Amino acid sequence: MNIRTTMDPITLHDVSDPERDPYLYECDGTNGLEIYFESESNRQLYLDMKVAEYKVIAGNDAEDYVAEG
Repeated sequence: MNIRTTMDPITLHDVSDPERDPYLYECDGTNGLEIYFESESNRQLYLDMKVAEYKVIAGNDAEDYVAEG
């Protein structure tokens, strides 16, 4: 499944021309995420953001975890 968002995550404004504005595409081979930005500087700010640590809200983050049900 691919998800496409045209709301710039830095400004929270809707991107007016996704065909021309910068974007980021991340994919794990099966699922993808397209994030569009109002400017290249916003895209770079997003890429430079560091997450202190991630938290697993539900489930298991082990590499060999298989969801049941």
